[in-house]
Parts: sequence; structure tokens; C-alpha cells
Amino acid sequence: MSRLAVTGAGGFIGAHLTRALLAEGHEVVAIDNYIRGQASRLASAQGAIERVTLDVRDKDALVEALRGVECVFHLAAVNGTENFYTQPQLVLDVGVRGALAVSEACIEAGVPDLVVASSAEVYQTPRVVPTDETIEMVIPDSLNPRYSYGGSKLISELIAFNYCRDKLRKVQVFRPHNIYGPDMGWKHVVPQLIEKIVAAGDGGSITLQGDGSETRAFCYVSDVVDGIVRMWRDGESMNVYHIGSMEEVAIRDLARITAEALGTRVELIAGPAAAGATPRRCPDIGKMQAIGYAPSVSLVQGIERTVAWYRENPAPTDSNPLL
Repeated sequence: MSRLAVTGAGGFIGAHLTRALLAEGHEVVAIDNYIRGQASRLASAQGAIERVTLDVRDKDALVEALRGVECVFHLAAVNGTENFYTQPQLVLDVGVRGALAVSEACIEAGVPDLVVASSAEVYQTPRVVPTDETIEMVIPDSLNPRYSYGGSKLISELIAFNYCRDKLRKVQVFRPHNIYGPDMGWKHVVPQLIEKIVAAGDGGSITLQGDGSETRAFCYVSDVVDGIVRMWRDGESMNVYHIGSMEEVAIRDLARITAEALGTRVELIAGPAAAGATPRRCPDIGKMQAIGYAPSVSLVQGIERTVAWYRENPAPTDSNPLL
């Protein structure tokens, strides 16, 4: 088995990936500075992981942490749609400087493989849906802070491929599409819907962003982790892969599914759309399917599991504002 590193190991996807790699028998260096990541997500792995607390923008510290590592899974970022609008400077700083530091550290530490997490946000409003990896990336308005995250991910891809193409054995990028599941934080559509519906009560009403016709294809976190590991193992270097589901759903239907999982009825009221919101998003995952990837958790199953967790873990009053 290999010695592997995960940046952003205390994050939502990072923690799930860390535990999955441990379950396969790998040694895992779990890297995070916990400004957004949560140490509690790694509690079940305590003692089995090598936990390193550092800022992913600190190249020298990364070099020391990554010696002897076969692959770095670079997931560290400031995610959460609300943060894109309210914390764009931090989103860009961690995204861009982190990608530079990780790429340079991999080269200096002699790490053979680098896997970088990008995002469906690089497409903004894709001209083709379902969208494959060849569709052009678009940042339509540099004045809109919404694009701080998508812009940082686009730059991260450029950095990884062009800094490392001749120096590492394998460089890969995956673009996850609307990942959800238990303990994902609070600044995402699924937990925000849960919170609103619970607050409204049975027969109450909630206001959506927009009229609810926007679509997304949500993918449960365990399916995403399976895709990441499969891509690293079986995918090609210098390639981009979409990881997600093709089960497209309108946000109003997602709200109804969530209400049903909560055992309640709710009236949906159209509200103003967020500036820069994307009307439709669904990945074409044919490239991943060609190497055996097949999401197995349906949206209804995944929402039921997610609702169960949030029922047991309501938002704390002193919650980290970045969550």
C-alpha cells in the first residue's frame, strides 16, 4: 500500500476521502489548518492518520510534510456558495496561492502523482448540458465575487498542469458537480433547504432563490470518493475528469424531496435569484464511466441519509462562519 496525502483533510470531501484511503490500507497524511475544516470529521481515524496542521499556502512546510508521499490529493479550498459572495479575497488567496504552493512542493519533495480538485463552477453557465470536459470554461464577469471560486479553480488547473507536466509521473484534475451528504457544512443548497424547511414547520412556506426551475445533478459524497480513487488508479495523466451524477433535478423538486424526507409539507415561494446563478448544470460523466465509474446512491436515498444527520446535528449557535 502507498503513503498518500490529502490537503483539506478536515473538509467535507477530504474527510470522506481520508477515511476511504485508510480503509484500503494506505498510510494517509491528513493536512489541514482547520480554518474551515473540522477536526471532528477525522475523529474516527484518530491514531490511524498522520495529522499535519499547516496552511496549504506554506510551501516550505508542505515540502517537509510530503516527503515519501506517492500521491497528493489537493482538495484544500474555501468552498460554500455564500462564501464566494462574502469572502472572495480569502477564496482566491487559498485557491490560487494554495495551488502554487502544492504544485511546487510536490516537485521539490519528489511526489510522483498530483490529483487536483477543480469545480463545475469553472463553466458558470455551460452552453451544452449535459456538459463534458471539452466545453470551454467561462468567467463572465470579474466584478462579480461569485466567480472568485470558479476563477480560482480555473487558475488551479492551469498551475497544476503547467508547473508539473514534465516533472511528475501523473497530474490529474477532477471537476466535482454538486456534491452533498452528511456533515457538509451549512453554506450549501441542501443543508440550507433542510434548515429552512425545519424552521417553517409542517404546512409552512419557504422562499427559494429564483423560481426553483434551476437544475443541478447532485452526487452523494461516497460516490464522489469512489470516483476520485478510481480516477487516480485507472485514469490517464494530463487529463480532466467529471465526477458526479447525471440525475438532474430542479431545485423546487429537490425542496419537495427534502421536505418528504423530513416528513413535512411545505409551500415553495419564488424569490430573487442570486447574481450570477446558473440556470442549468449537469455533467456528462462518460469519460469516468469508461473506466468503470457508476454512482450508486440515488438522490432520494442520499437526501434521506443527509436529512437524518442534520436532524441529529442542528447548526450550533457558535458555528464557524465559514461553514
